[in-house]
Amino acid sequence: MENKTESRMIRKGVIGRLLRTIREFYPVMMPVTIVCIAFSAMVSAVPTIFMQKIIAVIEENRGGSWSAMSGKVFSLVGILICFYIVSLLSALMYNQLTAVMTQGTLKKLRGKMFNGMQRLPIKYFDTNNHGDIMSHYTNDIDTLRQMISQSFPQLLISTITVVCIFCIMVYYCLWLTAIVLVGVVLMLTITRKVGGGSARFFFRQQTALGKVEGFAEEMMNGQKVIKVFCHEEESEAAFARLNEQLYNESVRANRYANILIPILNNIGNVLYVIVAVAGGALLLAGIPNASLSGMALNISIVVPFLNMTKQFVGAINQVSNQVNAVVMGMAGTERIFNLMDQQPEQDGGYVTLVNVTEKDGELTECEERTGLWAWKHPHQADGTVTYTKLTGDVRLFGVDFAYEEGKTVLHDVSLYAKPGQKVAFVGATGAGKTTITNLLNRFYDIADGKIRYDGININKICKSDLRHALGIVLQDTNLFTGTVMENIRYGKLDATDEECIAAAKLAGAHDFITRLPEGYQTQLSGNGANLSQGQRQLLSIARAAVADPPVMILDEATSSIDTRTEAIVQRGMDALMEGRTVFVIAHRLSTVKNSNVIIVLDHGRIIERGDHDSLIAQRGQYYQLYTGAFELE
Repeated sequence: MENKTESRMIRKGVIGRLLRTIREFYPVMMPVTIVCIAFSAMVSAVPTIFMQKIIAVIEENRGGSWSAMSGKVFSLVGILICFYIVSLLSALMYNQLTAVMTQGTLKKLRGKMFNGMQRLPIKYFDTNNHGDIMSHYTNDIDTLRQMISQSFPQLLISTITVVCIFCIMVYYCLWLTAIVLVGVVLMLTITRKVGGGSARFFFRQQTALGKVEGFAEEMMNGQKVIKVFCHEEESEAAFARLNEQLYNESVRANRYANILIPILNNIGNVLYVIVAVAGGALLLAGIPNASLSGMALNISIVVPFLNMTKQFVGAINQVSNQVNAVVMGMAGTERIFNLMDQQPEQDGGYVTLVNVTEKDGELTECEERTGLWAWKHPHQADGTVTYTKLTGDVRLFGVDFAYEEGKTVLHDVSLYAKPGQKVAFVGATGAGKTTITNLLNRFYDIADGKIRYDGININKICKSDLRHALGIVLQDTNLFTGTVMENIRYGKLDATDEECIAAAKLAGAHDFITRLPEGYQTQLSGNGANLSQGQRQLLSIARAAVADPPVMILDEATSSIDTRTEAIVQRGMDALMEGRTVFVIAHRLSTVKNSNVIIVLDHGRIIERGDHDSLIAQRGQYYQLYTGAFELE
């Protein structure tokens, strides 16, 4: 039952949707290509007709001179040559057009996949292997390329050839046509059985290949950890298991495909012999011919019929030859469409962030950058619009949240951070600290309760505007291929060089940047592999600084920095945090001592809150964490 379901899943609607997609991309080029392919295929059936006519001419003039028949023979050969020339031009044209359509379609599909991927929620990347996602852009796209550029044209050519030759067969002799049809039905039955068996295994092969690539990428990223803990043998064993699974699925898929061709070839050879024997028997027995042409059965029909049988069976074999590539292409196409069909991140927000000017306490929206921002709130009930000044006031009211239904991570979390306040989250790993910051950015939406930014429910704020009003420095730094300057400017794409340098100075990164070979124009690659972890973190802080948001989230921002560098960064961080609302997550409790309020979390609940001195006086869990007396359970 499972196999049938997988097979249907691959086949259902995939080819139709792909053809509609290509037609959408190339509404003129696609039909022109099909016409060229069809003409080229139809010409391939023409030689049989000319062979019959030439043999008939020779038979009619048996015993006569060559000069009497040479004119007709050369005339027929000349016409056939003209057909071949036009067919050659058609073949050249459709090959060129197919190349353009194939690469163009792959380019557009890659673009659609990537653009759609940018709009997917964070949850998708948290729950899917990154290597498997990459496999959509490599293996799946490559199988699709082979199907569009080779399999589709060959299938169309073979199909048209079969139809044309069948019509010619019926025109010449129904008896011999019936014999050929019996053999073809047998061949098609075998093709369907074997092809259907390989389809589900090719789909499994593509899935297994994605797992292997995902595991390989994960191991490459974690090579230092693997070597530190001498985990090479375990990694090899795990890879061997995945590789073995890929091997088994590939063997099963190709086993079907590889036995198909020899079977069909032998059936074709046997059928050729049967037609030859049957044709000779009909001639010797003098059985009247049954045909649409009304011609008598003679050698000028039987000999071309043998050629047509070979050509007919060859076309069927060509269709069967493409089963392997088509099924792999369908499996790859299915996975591509699955990625494209993933639901994008939902955003029902209608409150936006706009530039304003302020006069006598009244806010007025304007297009030019003023440095003053406000929330533009259109009220659907009465059609009015109000403006709320962006200040950075963040409050949570009774927030509950679960990554998976039934497994609540946060329980009734309530807190507030007034503009300019510094709020620190502390607690054991898994207590829910990072989860709260994920909710502030709306990477995930809460299950119950409310989160308000400047008094506005964040569910009403457009996600892009909300995230523009929040700066975040993550524990894991991500630098992109490009210059140091470009990586800092990532926080604000229209920032000037002077603004980027000022942000680097604020973060304490300017000194080490100026010591790089080309300063701010030094090229980075491989996530800044030529920099230390601390230097990468400093650039990440500078990137957040140049964005200049009123609210900053610092998730273990100094966790990878040595003590000396931390002192430099802390001065920059203090300057960065001045006048902003700041949420800090830190395991180094020395970095949160000067916070306005420290919130202690345990298993998703707030168990203590207050400033450093008051929490120490309580001698509760914060006291245990600070003095090192706390043990993780």
